[in-house]
Amino acid sequence: MRIARLLTLSALAFAAPASAGRPPARHPMNKPSDTKPSEAKPFDLEAETRAWHQKRIANLTSEEGWLSLVGLHWLKEGDNRFGSAPENDFVFPAGTPARIGTLTSKGGKVTLTPEPGVPLTRGGQPFSGGELGESESDKDVLALGTLHFYVIRRGERIGLRVKDSEAPARKQFHGIPTWPVSAAWRVEGRFEPATTPRKLPVPTVLGTVDEMDSPGTLVFKVNGEEYRLDPVQEPGSEQFFIIFGDLTNRTDSYGAGRFLYADLPKDGKVVLDFNRAYNPPCAFSSFATCPLPPPQNRLKLRVEAGEKRYGDH
Repeated sequence: MRIARLLTLSALAFAAPASAGRPPARHPMNKPSDTKPSEAKPFDLEAETRAWHQKRIANLTSEEGWLSLVGLHWLKEGDNRFGSAPENDFVFPAGTPARIGTLTSKGGKVTLTPEPGVPLTRGGQPFSGGELGESESDKDVLALGTLHFYVIRRGERIGLRVKDSEAPARKQFHGIPTWPVSAAWRVEGRFEPATTPRKLPVPTVLGTVDEMDSPGTLVFKVNGEEYRLDPVQEPGSEQFFIIFGDLTNRTDSYGAGRFLYADLPKDGKVVLDFNRAYNPPCAFSSFATCPLPPPQNRLKLRVEAGEKRYGDH
């Protein structure tokens, strides 16, 4: 299963399904046509990090961001009724129809039969029922009022993810504390490519283990001590994705670890900017399905950079 399937988003990254909140280019330079290369604006770590984090927060708090999650329901084989009435298999938020419809899971496919008069839409068009796809693209997302829901697949399990633009978590969001930006945590390391294609076993909050493509190992030093992290990479991606834990998870950062992107190496060198370490979706919602750090990616040091723990998570 690819990264995107674990986090629905080209979105491992931040929040909104399409953009995934990937970190922006590390050196954005909107140069006018008469600007000489030597006049390019110098890299400002503080400003770049703040701008990156503002974009991350904008994605997280968007109507389709992770803060809008209000439900995750796993389908059983056969019929699954859903709506706000308590006798449904899947109970939807108050204010929705008592019976919205029936999801039928059969042979790995899911079809939806709406109740008469329920104004469902798919891709902005009225939807009267039929087979459902498995993506967050407009063509597969169903809408009912402020709710949006769609089918996801995690291994052999099929679920229904539900988002609400009026979700309390979104309305009550109060920002994410961070450590001060520090050049000491923008670390240059080296990339040791794997000699043969390999899979990295990655545990998930669902209790499963997923096999992801891992191109090699990132080796870096902090205070003279050497550390190693195994990234994963999707085919065609121009970045490594790193799922890591560290000793701050016990007290100051999210207990299950954090995420980080890094640009692909140049001349064997790679930059790990831990100022951009960020919390996974599970730090904000119990309805997310996140990967966890593999054992070798649990660093025995305190990475006092990036995002801290959010609320009581």
